[in-house]
Amino acid sequence: MHETVVAQNMIDAVLQEAKKHCKKPVRIKVSCGQLNALNEEVFGFAFDVVSQGTLCEGVQVEIEHKPFQAQCQDCHQTFDLDIDQPQCTACQSDSFELMPDAPLILEEIEFLEE
Repeated sequence: MHETVVAQNMIDAVLQEAKKHCKKPVRIKVSCGQLNALNEEVFGFAFDVVSQGTLCEGVQVEIEHKPFQAQCQDCHQTFDLDIDQPQCTACQSDSFELMPDAPLILEEIEFLEE
């Protein structure tokens, strides 16, 4: 279950930032692509289990799933690729190149303001 490893790595990163700022984290936002996707239920459960007894216990987790991106070879527009209609959203060309998938990133950490 790769969500558990990701949860532990996220908690480690959040705890480092919490220590730097001397504040308690209350919310994090994680983004991922389609190939680096996280199962929200599994990740939430893993995060809850791994964070028990740490400053991250009770932190709200938000996951943003980023769509595949493609670049049209005709008009050079970059667009979100709809798998059901694989064509450029600007010129409707079906000649495009897939861009690299969005990585798994810890986007934001919100701390408790005192």
